Amino acid sequence: MWWFDRLQGILPNHVLSTNVPDQVRGRATYCEKLEMLPIECVARGYLAGSGYSDYLREQSICGNGLPPGLKEGAKLPKPLFTPATKAAIGDHDVNVTFDEVITSIGMEEAQQLKRFTLWVYEVAAEIALGRGLILADTKFEFGLGIVGANKNQIVLADEVLTPDSSRYWPADQWQPGHPQPSYDKQYVRDWLTSPASGWDKNSGEAPPALPDEIIAKTRERYVEAYEKLTGQKFH
Repeated sequence: MWWFDRLQGILPNHVLSTNVPDQVRGRATYCEKLEMLPIECVARGYLAGSGYSDYLREQSICGNGLPPGLKEGAKLPKPLFTPATKAAIGDHDVNVTFDEVITSIGMEEAQQLKRFTLWVYEVAAEIALGRGLILADTKFEFGLGIVGANKNQIVLADEVLTPDSSRYWPADQWQPGHPQPSYDKQYVRDWLTSPASGWDKNSGEAPPALPDEIIAKTRERYVEAYEKLTGQKFH
């Protein structure tokens, strides 16, 4: 909600009210029901995660060509729109090109999604940097709803700019060439793919339960991100 408040006036969003029953207060909102668009709208300002893997393999991300020699964690020449398809529950999203987005939802809506995604990313990245955090990349979801008297308008939905959908790095520790310390769920990914977990992600087996220590340390990172961004104590 802190982010939705700051993006108010930039794009309409789906939140109608936070006045919800006591049993879900703080964990739920009333939202407009939208016709969701089947695209994960990813903006990247830095080279990390699956974007870095794609770059090593193809020297591009989602059809966006990049210069040679970029290191992991490097700042990109400009923020990129690198969409993905929305996968079924349990599957991984698949990076796609802008042309594939056009084929999926049409030229006009594809162009709007690209413009809105980069617009919100750049606003949010500037806010985060002012609080000592680099917003390396993030994911948005949009749907079609009613804005004023207009139907089928693009509306920002889901959650925005939390550590579940965004990579946050401490700006004073940024150093390209290796994975960055982060305030997001990368910590969970790193443990799952380490020898400590004993799990092979290509095995087809379900991942192991997370140890209490990993859960606690992940929570610490989420809380620290909240407090750094908002300047408020997490309760």
